[in-house]
Amino acid sequence: MPERATVWGAYALALLVLLLDQGSKVLAQSLLEYARPVPVFSWFNLTLHYNEGAAFSFLSDAGGWQRWLFTGLALVVSGALIVWVWRLPGEQRLLALALALVLGGALGNAIDRVLLGHVVDFISVHYAGRYFPTFNIADSAISVGAVLLLLDGFRGSGRA
Repeated sequence: MPERATVWGAYALALLVLLLDQGSKVLAQSLLEYARPVPVFSWFNLTLHYNEGAAFSFLSDAGGWQRWLFTGLALVVSGALIVWVWRLPGEQRLLALALALVLGGALGNAIDRVLLGHVVDFISVHYAGRYFPTFNIADSAISVGAVLLLLDGFRGSGRA
């Protein structure tokens, strides 16, 4: 039987990620001008962009159908993650943490797609004139969660 503290903690973290993501996007849209960088550090800008595609703007020019594909995919994955977390043994805290980060990020970006038709990105990292694609807190949570999933897999915590 799963330890309820681990389950509810994971759900609370997913909700925190979702709230931080949505709140930061509201701030970005209200304070930043589209595509106009605001330097913070020599390697970091705040730059408002809208992404109608998936990661790295994949399928961003596909005509609109991708909005619903990615929304549906995010909702199906989120549902699976909710069930997965519910069924986790309480000692699998790293896995719960990883799944919570991915869940909160997936829901944050799905909300953007449903309400706005695109994902709001505003974090811009660059070095020596080379720019990484603009991203947001949800993307960061998904990325960290994915790395933690890999780490958990290498540790073998899911093996009985």
